[in-house]
Amino acid sequence: MAFSSVQFLFVFLPLALAVYHILPRWMRNGVLCAFSLLFFAWAGLRGALLLVGLAALNWAGGLVLGRAAHKRRWLALLTAADLAVLLAFKYAAFAAESVNFFVPGLLPVFAPALPLGISFYLFTSIGYCADVAAGRVEPARNPVRFFVFLAFFGHGPSGPIVRYGQQLPQLDPRAEARQVTLDRFCYGIKRLVFGLAKKAVIADQLALIYQRVTSVPAATLPAPILVLGYAAYMMQLYFDFSGYSDMAIGIGAFFGLELPENFNYPYLARTVGEYWRRWHITLSSWFRDYVYIPLGGSRCSTARTCRNLLVVFVLTGLWHGAAWQYVVFGLLHGLLLCAERLGLRSLLEKLPAVLRHLYTLLALYFTLILFGAPGLREGLTALAGIFRWQEGAPGYTLAAFADAKLLLILALAALLCGPLQAMIPRLKEALCSRKAPGPVMMLWLLALLFLGLMRVTAGTYSAFIYFQF
Repeated sequence: MAFSSVQFLFVFLPLALAVYHILPRWMRNGVLCAFSLLFFAWAGLRGALLLVGLAALNWAGGLVLGRAAHKRRWLALLTAADLAVLLAFKYAAFAAESVNFFVPGLLPVFAPALPLGISFYLFTSIGYCADVAAGRVEPARNPVRFFVFLAFFGHGPSGPIVRYGQQLPQLDPRAEARQVTLDRFCYGIKRLVFGLAKKAVIADQLALIYQRVTSVPAATLPAPILVLGYAAYMMQLYFDFSGYSDMAIGIGAFFGLELPENFNYPYLARTVGEYWRRWHITLSSWFRDYVYIPLGGSRCSTARTCRNLLVVFVLTGLWHGAAWQYVVFGLLHGLLLCAERLGLRSLLEKLPAVLRHLYTLLALYFTLILFGAPGLREGLTALAGIFRWQEGAPGYTLAAFADAKLLLILALAALLCGPLQAMIPRLKEALCSRKAPGPVMMLWLLALLFLGLMRVTAGTYSAFIYFQF
């Protein structure tokens, strides 16, 4: 049940809001637990049961860590248990297929259905246990509050990754930090509508270009069409993911939960390092705090610092998916960050801002071709076709992949992913303002809501017709 689906927007969310705000405050965490379980069970009962089991394990583990004398040993056991589940569901098939490539038939391929949000709530659990072991937070005593922290349906399926220390003041439904004021509720509506527009009006439309391009072998396509397809993918990826994050923040505000920002116009970055400080901020900070710094961070020799960066970014690539293309993507970004640390950043600082920005966009674009291609081989073929500026097979025209409407949406996406907000700071302030919107903003929100709901309902109607006939 996606946030942008008819079931969520017209049934699940209104029902959850009605029950939550009608019942007394002391029952509200129970309401969030019930609706969060329903949300995950909608995607699969086994996944919901797994989530409950892991929540119980990490809640009990946190209590043990709070009293244990050998905290590192218990932390290692809990982390190993969490990672074992993640490896079994997400990476077992990838590992077996990689081994079988060299020794065919050696290992059975175990590929269970991936539970909804497993990467997000397992990383949240590991971070919680690490914080308890380090003494940064006290272990959660109340299992219901812990479950709200871990599995609230607003952030459970696709982030942002939350920290217990940040969420703790809001976990008590009677606390002042949890109160839902008119301004807070209106802010939630604004973020939800912006996120829905990003997802339904922009990202889902750009996905049509990307899907059409990647449905044809890259070796047969003209280079301009390859460039167009992966430019659409680059924009789609941002608007899809940042749209979900906006919706998550808006949903959290409806229930008095403030979720962290996850994106800060990453395509405005002037180095790859800055890009990762702006893109999926909660994931980048998680790897920094729980992998990079424990490995030694940048407090050691240059060689070890580069090793730490490579480890972190290979793991970051793997986190995004169990395939070699993601490993290569992470490795390339690790190498770029090493190059920036070894002197490239100093050279870039001497260049005009436009050239630094161009360097970052090109680095992102070409690595995202590998990331977004159907496979590593197809991604390398697409890159080779672009660099050779291949003519491709005859008969492929631009009109077959993108009409005027889609090209206009792509152009608007290129403006709205950051350049327009940078040129008009007051626009950015209006988007981020937590005050109740004025008349002009209300009109914009109504227009965006109308467009978003039109796209959502049109997509649902098309799917209904498809399955009927």
